[in-house]
Amino acid sequence: MTREIHVTDIVQTVARLCQEANFFLGEDVLRALRESSDKEESPLGKETLSQILENAAIAAKEGFPLCQDCGSTVVLLKVGQEVHITGGELYAAIEEGVRLGYTQGYLRKSMVRHPFSARINTKDNTPAIIHTDIVPGEQLKIVVMPKGGGSENMSRLAILEPAQGRQGIVDFVIRAIEDAGSNPCPPVIVGVGIGGTAEKAMMLAKEALLRPIGEPNPEPEVAELEKDLLQQVNALGIGPEGFGGRITALAVHVEVFPCHIASLPVAVNLQCHSARHKEAVL
Repeated sequence: MTREIHVTDIVQTVARLCQEANFFLGEDVLRALRESSDKEESPLGKETLSQILENAAIAAKEGFPLCQDCGSTVVLLKVGQEVHITGGELYAAIEEGVRLGYTQGYLRKSMVRHPFSARINTKDNTPAIIHTDIVPGEQLKIVVMPKGGGSENMSRLAILEPAQGRQGIVDFVIRAIEDAGSNPCPPVIVGVGIGGTAEKAMMLAKEALLRPIGEPNPEPEVAELEKDLLQQVNALGIGPEGFGGRITALAVHVEVFPCHIASLPVAVNLQCHSARHKEAVL
């Protein structure tokens, strides 16, 4: 049976999620920050984590953005195959929701047109970066993930030789974090995508950032890789905001997909300590 969802509901939901994502950290992130503050041995690193938590509390109480960089607006949709969008176009509704959310919420607009020439600000943070999956059912799931430039600019992709295997993956990820240094505003969440093709690996890495902190990959071999990577990342000594310390990452999340016999794609996508994403189901 087909279920109808009017575009007005989509516009209002996206606008709300844009603001909530920029104002409120998830409880899993807050918990991880508190636990990291207890573990951090560097006095400066501990103080930095304390200020990050204070910043999050002020943002939530006052309705201020967690960070002045309110990001590119990444929107991930899971559209039930029984859903019928009425009253307009789905993507147009997403764009209008972003426009309203960023203007009414006084969020910084960061999108520019003609990226290699004039770079003129669009003044409403559109267009959004929209990814859509068609899934069974009669619901529409919307995830809004603002991605700041500091963390997104540190994204990395490599097509390794299959013989490089697990160690090649570890070496590439650690090198990516080491090269990133303080740029992505650590402590970060590290998303790693392994397999598929170049674009699939990049998407896996981004989707990995949505998994709650403290929830390992259900496949034991992958969960063990996540554990090993987190230990090695935190042994780099970059620390909170790059000031040195044990807590460079709150979590490493790895997602895996089958790949061609002749390739081993690996992607890294980072999320800063303002790990912003909110979701709703219509």
